[in-house]
Amino acid sequence: MTTLNIDLIHLFFQAAHMRRWNDHLRPVELTELDKQAHKAVIAWALAKFEESEKGAVIDWTRIIEGCMFEFMQRVILTDLKPPVFHRIKRQKGEELQEFVLDELYRIPGMDSGMMERFKSYFAEDGFSLERRVLNAAHYLATDWEFKIVYEANPRMYGIEETRREIGLQIEDHYDLIGVQRILLEKKSFGFVDFCGQLRFQNRWARSPRIPMTSVLGHSLMVALMSFLISHGSEDCPKRVYNNFYTALFHDLPEVLTKDIISPIKRNIGGLQEILDGYERELVEEKLLPLLPSRWHADLRYLLFDPGSNKVRIDGVETIFDGDIPAAMNNDHHRPRDGSVVKMCDLLSAYLEATVSIKHGVGSRTLREGSDELGERLRNSKVRGLDIPSLVEQVSRLDV
Repeated sequence: MTTLNIDLIHLFFQAAHMRRWNDHLRPVELTELDKQAHKAVIAWALAKFEESEKGAVIDWTRIIEGCMFEFMQRVILTDLKPPVFHRIKRQKGEELQEFVLDELYRIPGMDSGMMERFKSYFAEDGFSLERRVLNAAHYLATDWEFKIVYEANPRMYGIEETRREIGLQIEDHYDLIGVQRILLEKKSFGFVDFCGQLRFQNRWARSPRIPMTSVLGHSLMVALMSFLISHGSEDCPKRVYNNFYTALFHDLPEVLTKDIISPIKRNIGGLQEILDGYERELVEEKLLPLLPSRWHADLRYLLFDPGSNKVRIDGVETIFDGDIPAAMNNDHHRPRDGSVVKMCDLLSAYLEATVSIKHGVGSRTLREGSDELGERLRNSKVRGLDIPSLVEQVSRLDV
């Protein structure tokens, strides 16, 4: 039976504690979880440019898994400054990687196949298109943060050297057409900036929490869970792609509407339908124009009805109330498990509330939310997953 390693999920979540640029004055908090989420969004855009404008064949599963592996490495290595990290990597690269592997093997139930792929990923030379896309996305996400930090620290010693180093790293990736487009700060940059705004929007707005998490960071958590379920179920590549990016983008409309809490949506009849229609209008008017028109159909498929299971049959979207039939687990039918995304969305919210309560910050809103989410999850049935066991494992986490 496919399941999730909750201890691994908790490792990812700990990145919400990790503050970036913490030796600089920061007008807003910048966390490692948010940086990795923004990087995943940018990597999608860069790979789409290579695919649609250069005809490149992109291994999307490799892009997604690369995002995850690099995130795992970064969480283990915590707060090393980039110059320090790169020097240690040059001089003690094998020992550094062995340390990371040892730490990962400490996580109970780590999948041996995943660990073999993790080792292989970092043993390669790093010049594949997918690796270059991820490297470029890393530096573009860093540059986006740096521009915020620079405004608050224009006279800090070394700030100009930092700007120069980031610029040089991005220049090494000018051959990627998406890098060129984003640096022009026109439409494509607008999309990157649009997604970045979700880093400023906190979850559980009415309640203090430890750690505070943003909408974008939460979206990456949901996406990683969805990927691990999909990959563990041996889904076809298009299904893996659809599930991960539906999860990563499922809250994008909140930049345009802001979040409306679930109790209001559930208790005002017809409100959800009104919101869905309005969000579609705003996506069409504000978001899609920031991206090439040839991407619009793909993004609509990911963004709209994110909680629905659907496939394409003869070019027509078909919604399933239950699980998608096994016969349609192929790229031709473009399956998308909205029920998996929705379950992971609830599980991520349950994790957020439960971990905060364990840290001693548990308002009535959080306690009631945790109880309600736990009950909803226990009554869920999605792709044969043992969801009550996942809820129990989250409740037993040692934070």
